Amino acid sequence: MLNYIWFIPLLPLAGAVLNLVLGRKFGDPRSGWVATIATGSSFLLTVLVYLEMLGLEAEQRSHVEVLFSWVPVGNLQVDFALLADPLSVTMALFVTGISTLIHLYAIGYMHGDAKFSKFFLYLNLFVFSMLMLVLGENLLVTFLGWEGVGACSYFLISFWHTRNSAAVAGKKAFVTNRIGDFGVMTAMFLAFSAAGSLSYGAINEAAHSGELATVTATAIAMLLFVGACGKSAQLPLYLWLPDAMEGPTPVSALIHAATMVTSGVFLMTRINPVLHISYDWASTVIAVVGAATALYAATIAVAQNDIKKVLAYSTVSQLGFMFLAIGSGAYVAAIFHMVTHAFFKALLFLGSGSVIHGMHHEQDMRKMGALRKVMPITGFTFIVGWLAIAGVPPFAGFWSKDEILLYVYANNPALYVVGLLTALLTAYYMTRQVIMVFYGKARWQDHSDDHGVHGEFTPHESPKVMLVPLLVLSVLSIVGGAMQLPFSKKLHFLEHWLAPVVEESEAHIGETWAYQNKYLLLAVAVIVALTGIAISIAVYAKSKIKIVEPKILEQAWYYDATISRIVGGSGAASFRLLAWVDANIVDGIVNGVGESIRGVAGSVRRVQSGFVRTYALLISLGTVLILAWFLLRGVLL
Repeated sequence: MLNYIWFIPLLPLAGAVLNLVLGRKFGDPRSGWVATIATGSSFLLTVLVYLEMLGLEAEQRSHVEVLFSWVPVGNLQVDFALLADPLSVTMALFVTGISTLIHLYAIGYMHGDAKFSKFFLYLNLFVFSMLMLVLGENLLVTFLGWEGVGACSYFLISFWHTRNSAAVAGKKAFVTNRIGDFGVMTAMFLAFSAAGSLSYGAINEAAHSGELATVTATAIAMLLFVGACGKSAQLPLYLWLPDAMEGPTPVSALIHAATMVTSGVFLMTRINPVLHISYDWASTVIAVVGAATALYAATIAVAQNDIKKVLAYSTVSQLGFMFLAIGSGAYVAAIFHMVTHAFFKALLFLGSGSVIHGMHHEQDMRKMGALRKVMPITGFTFIVGWLAIAGVPPFAGFWSKDEILLYVYANNPALYVVGLLTALLTAYYMTRQVIMVFYGKARWQDHSDDHGVHGEFTPHESPKVMLVPLLVLSVLSIVGGAMQLPFSKKLHFLEHWLAPVVEESEAHIGETWAYQNKYLLLAVAVIVALTGIAISIAVYAKSKIKIVEPKILEQAWYYDATISRIVGGSGAASFRLLAWVDANIVDGIVNGVGESIRGVAGSVRRVQSGFVRTYALLISLGTVLILAWFLLRGVLL
């Protein structure tokens, strides 16, 4: 099957083409089923590739499939090639698997939408682009997918573009990601200049062999990190992601749970040998940015009232955990948390969509409450997701988050404290969300008219096509941690699988040290999670503690508003000044030179009249002048 890995991205692309040509004819729901089957087939093929690779020896688990020579220009020889190795296959597995469930869910969620087939066209294109990103054998193929998911995210976030907020959010995501893309492109230029190739194999081999200078490796790593901050929503480029909630909920789950936002984490893991030989401060910068982002986003989430905004800031925070792991050299832990996060965050987003669907598109948690009675399956599955992200054992999020904190404690105890505080806030704000939505007083009766319903209003459970993905994801959120349990090296299945990709760069903490500390840190993690849950219950369920949610947290520390004021105020004035300088000075000089030349040419052109008598006269005058010159010269001499 390794020779046919190109079918993995081809199948979603084929689904997109079918819906492009026949989508309107297929209609609702058949166009949705076409897209879902295409993505599901891609998942099944990925499983077959995984099983074949699993049967190979560790050193043989790498296969490059060259489709054609893409850029044969002098020394720049770039093949359109795909790479199947443990990292890319792991990414492809959960990208296609989670995407299939989201496609299935969207059939019910988008039912009745006027642009139903177009939505699934965009979803399939997004999955195709994401697969090109993770399967690319070189930076250029990855960049094709990188830009593809950026473009598709713009289409999907602004899908309901008749709403101004959705149109603005789509443009905001597109522009912010272009800033990060500058770093990726510059890193590509530098990598080719230093290693003579854009292939990951060649670049990483240059790092292994010492051909890549430390300063060059550091520059490449930091430039790629700039791109990662854009795609994976890290400070200071995180601000596009909360606004991306304007897209339909399946988009929120697809982009913010399993796929696009994990691109930066994947990229940094892919070039781990380059990061490994970089200056030490490079890893420290990544860890500090990750820790700061995790804590910053968690403080904002505690004061949000939009059910999807809470999950959006939670995603930013969890991505910060992954970069904290990358900066600590814990690449396996970062991928582990990426996978478990895909399970429980997709579950939470789809669960929120089920709530919104049952609440007639209401998203304000202050108008909900007691929904577990009328939406029992949604409530049960959402609670599973809550326990997973809160870090309660034995749910998946507990194991992956603890793995990160173990390595962070060994690398930098100060950042470990930041991680613990973030974990406490995560348990707190997620418990707050569960209480406001599923427990307490049923507040929807007080807002019946807000939904266009006069009289008694009762939310309803979602259709089965939406509930099946919730149930599957809830199971994965419970058992997902089994891929990397801390009790024995024999249980480190993910670590053994990823070893050929990250083994030389992975941080190694002493076995004795880990044995002595990991159980203590496990206990601390459990206590922290339960403390956060208990405080939240005391505040929101028991009303034993009165707190005031600061306006500054609700407004995200005014960071977004400040950026908007700068861009719309002094920034806009600066742009207008630059436009005036360009139009009147730069263009004025260029146009002035052109007009001068045109004037001179116009004057000279009159001499070329086309009349023979004029040319004869000029020849005669020239002859007279030449004779006069020679005569005068003879007299003078």
